[in-house]
Parts: sequence; structure tokens; C-alpha cells
Amino acid sequence: MSTASSSPSSPSSDEARSRAPLFVIGAVVLLLAGLAIPRLFASAPANGSGGGGGSQPLGVDVLAVQPSRVTETLQTSATLRANESVDLTAESAGKVTSIRFEEGARVQAGQLLLTINDAELRAERSRLEYRLQLAEDREERQKRLLDRGGVSQEEYDAVANEVSVLQAELELVEARIEKTKVRAPFSGTVGLRNVSEGSYISPQTPITTLQSLNPMKVDLSVPEKYGGRIETGQTVTFQVRGSNQTYSASVYAIEPRIEPSTRTVRLRARAANDDGSLRPGAYADATLRLGTRQDALMVPTMAVLPTLGGQRLFLLKDGAAQPRNVTLGVRTDSTVQITGGIAAGDSVITSGIQNLRAGLPVTPNR
Repeated sequence: MSTASSSPSSPSSDEARSRAPLFVIGAVVLLLAGLAIPRLFASAPANGSGGGGGSQPLGVDVLAVQPSRVTETLQTSATLRANESVDLTAESAGKVTSIRFEEGARVQAGQLLLTINDAELRAERSRLEYRLQLAEDREERQKRLLDRGGVSQEEYDAVANEVSVLQAELELVEARIEKTKVRAPFSGTVGLRNVSEGSYISPQTPITTLQSLNPMKVDLSVPEKYGGRIETGQTVTFQVRGSNQTYSASVYAIEPRIEPSTRTVRLRARAANDDGSLRPGAYADATLRLGTRQDALMVPTMAVLPTLGGQRLFLLKDGAAQPRNVTLGVRTDSTVQITGGIAAGDSVITSGIQNLRAGLPVTPNR
């Protein structure tokens, strides 16, 4: 009887196929690791310093500050006004009998513009004129009698007084008749009328406006700190909205007090308006010249940074950026005057300001 002995069996073909991909993946991983290790060693510093010791200075633009000539100006807003302006109204009430002006036309001082019905007043004037004529004739006769002793002085004085009273009454009626006429108080341009013939008006009824437009007044205000630097005769240049033309005016009056609410000083200038291009009520951008400085230290506006304590810029000193607190003066469109904190000849850094800090190595750009 024979016995069968069993020995360890070899892996089946299915198990061999399932393990093959695992061997392939492992081989690929080992290959990639072998390629990466030399690169890591190659990129490491040879001296083992870690690469932190050789940073390059920051390149910046530098300006050597020198004294220069600058004109100090003040920008402000202004309002144009007519040289003379009035809302025309009548002095008495009544019906309008005639209108003697064209809207928008020029009129002369004293020109009759409108009349109100004055029939009753003219009738009263006629009656007084007759009474006055009779009184004057009687006064003349009494005078001759007085010279011959025919009447007493008292009787003559009574007649003479009656003449004076009638003359005063006639003058009063003449004044009342004149109040029914509206005349131009000065030469100028009338506006649009608000009444028609036949309208009943009172002293509160606006008839039209009258404006004297040449020259024009220019009203403007400046901060109180500049008030002492403004004088009569100073030139103001301005532009009105919608026009590129620049106009010139001369300051002729300065308000003696400061406006408490705005802390400003009001000025008034006068500008020629020969072509009639300026209109009352227009808004204007005005420029006042306050003076010229011959030794101003000017730097680009972008070189100055605002801080909690004021204003600051950076100087180039010994190859490094050094902060410096400064005070400012005159401003232009692109520059600002430094009145304290730097001196002529200092090198002011004008680029990369936001990236600077005290002691940062910098080098001027070529």
C-alpha cells in the first residue's frame, strides 16, 4: 500500500497576474525618487548657509532737492453777480395802462417802462391848478392894496398862505402821479415781464428784473488763514462751467469780518464783460495768486506719505532709506513744497514709497 505525501504548492497563474501591477508601480516610484534626490542636493547651498545672506538693494528713483521758483496760488469757487440788479415793482397800486419795454432789451437810466392808470390824480391836479391860479391872482391884488393901505398885513398874509398851501398840495399830487410810472433806475438789460396791460398790480407785484451786466461782480471766499494776504487790486483768474475761456478780475472790496459758520473771508472782484458772455448766477472756478517764492524746496506729491503724526518722506542716506517727518507748504498739480524737515541737496526717494522701511538697503536707478 503506498502512501501519498503532499509538498508545498506553487502560486497559481491568477495570483501571479494580480501581483504583477504592484511590482510595476513600486518600480516606477523608486525610479522617480532616484531622479528627485540629486536635484534636491544640487539646489542646496554648497556652504550650508540656507540662502539667507545675500539680498540685493531695492532700486528706487531719487531726486536731489534744489531751491526753485514757485508761484503760490489758491483755488476756490466763485459766483458771478450783476454789477447792479433790481426787481422792478410799482410804488402805487392800480391797473397797468401801458408797457413800454421789450423783454431782454437794453434800457437807459430814467427810461419809462410802465404806467398805471392815473386819471383821478390828473383830474385832481387840474382842479388844484385852477385853485392855485385864482389864489395867486387874489394874492397879487391884495399886495397892491397893502401897498396903498387898503388892507391890513394880516389879511394879505392869509391870502399868501393859501397860495403856499395850494402849491404844496399840487406838488403832492405831482409826486403821486409820478409813482404811477415805473422808470429804469439805471442803464441795463430788462428780463422777462410778469404782467400785461390791464393787469391790476400793487407794490408787491414783481414786474420784471433789471441787470447791469458790464462790468460783472465776482464773489468768492478764502480760508481765514489767507485773509491777511489778500489786498485790493489783486488779480483773480476764473473759468465758468461749459467754457474754456479764462477771464480776469480785480479785487476791489474785502469783507472786514470773518464768517463764523465757515471761517472764511468774503472777497468781491470786478471783471469786464464787453462781449456779454458772462451771466449773473454762474458758477466759476477761481484762482488767486498769493505770491512768488524764489527758494522753495519742491518734491513730487507721490513722494510724501500721510501718517498719524503728519507727513513723511524717505531720504537716501548711506545706501539705505531713512524716514523724515516734514511740513508742507505750497501745492501745485504734481508737486508740493517742503517747508521743514529737509534741506537743499538732500536725496528724496520718489518711487516704491509703499515698500520702504527704515534702514532698508536701496540703490538709485540708473
